[in-house]
Amino acid sequence: MNILILGATGFIGSAVAARLHAERHLVTGLARNPSRARIKYPSITWIKADLATMTDPSNWQVPLSGHQAVINCAGALQDGLSDDLAATQERAMHALYVAAKQSAIDLIVQISARTDGGGKKQPFLTTKRNADEALAASGLNHVILRPALVLGRNAHGGTALLRALAAMPFAFPLIHAQSPMETISVDDVAAAVSKAIAGQFPSGADIDLANDDVLTLRELVTLHRNWFGLAPVPVVAIPAGLARPVTWAADIAGRLGWRSPLRSTAMAVMSEGVLSRRSAQHRLSQRLTTAAEILDANPSGIQDVWSARLYLLKPLMIAGLALFWIVSGIVPILAPITASRHFLPFMSQDMATTLTIATCFIDMALGVLILVRPFARTALYGMLAVTLAYLAGGTLLEPSLWLDPLGPLVKVLPSILLTVATLAVLEER
Repeated sequence: MNILILGATGFIGSAVAARLHAERHLVTGLARNPSRARIKYPSITWIKADLATMTDPSNWQVPLSGHQAVINCAGALQDGLSDDLAATQERAMHALYVAAKQSAIDLIVQISARTDGGGKKQPFLTTKRNADEALAASGLNHVILRPALVLGRNAHGGTALLRALAAMPFAFPLIHAQSPMETISVDDVAAAVSKAIAGQFPSGADIDLANDDVLTLRELVTLHRNWFGLAPVPVVAIPAGLARPVTWAADIAGRLGWRSPLRSTAMAVMSEGVLSRRSAQHRLSQRLTTAAEILDANPSGIQDVWSARLYLLKPLMIAGLALFWIVSGIVPILAPITASRHFLPFMSQDMATTLTIATCFIDMALGVLILVRPFARTALYGMLAVTLAYLAGGTLLEPSLWLDPLGPLVKVLPSILLTVATLAVLEER
């Protein structure tokens, strides 16, 4: 069967694509950057598309052509610079359903979520719910799958945060530590999609995907720490009110394009926990892999510990670089004549002052740009280039600065290392 997968580069979508390809289906994925996706997943055909712009049925004519099934694995947690929930999760889906009725699409499989629990009024769940209801009313042959917290060999979003908390050195700082958590293996999600493609579910089926093992958030984080092979540490329960500054900062970061799992939507869902509907008609009759079994089947390596420990350090690294560069631009500009004294043996006072002010604005601009996700990589390369230029200029104009007791040039070297380290962990998936 020719199958189109939305969100094929994501955590769930990539597992679904690999499963269906292994079963000899012809798989096509939508991607914002198909050239990069093609390098990582060469066995899949890729189409360049952005769901946020596909809100008219005519936008779907070319992508749907030649396909018999569509699997929607795409989703975003919260509105931000990189995500428009109303466009991608609702309007684009409405347009897809209209276009699908006009084409040869035999089946649509929607990967959704439990939309009536904690945080049900959040845009993430509201747009998902509206899309689900529109699909159910469309008359199209469809299956809706609602996975619980998805675990697998890789991690993204909430599961990456679980690992980060599990790798904390001295204690687990947990909000809603007693919230109940149901989990599902990403392989079991892919298997359920495969069954839907094979026609093993009736049209209109609405199925929750969760194993029968309900853990608290505390137990789940502890399970991951054991998976890392790290020594036990105490749990520090944090009142939800004390976590609001972190959530507030994460929401701001989201507006700048960073997809933090600490945003308000995730916290609203976590306040109740991740639970499925317990009624038999909404659950699979088969036994599903438990969280402990998922981790046992995928032994951790030291790279998993490194990744987990760097996960929460990454925003601190970015914020630290931003603060360093912004402050380094502000301080000299407060007293530009004094700051320009190093240039005076080589140029006039006016030129030295102008050069000082120009470099101050460059520093501040780089500090601001690194905070905006689409410009972060460019800003980091800019920081490296400007820093090396400063070192070269300082060495040529005043080499004695290397011997200065305060080490103004020597102290620049650690900032270079921090910039390189931030570049190394910049990618999100």
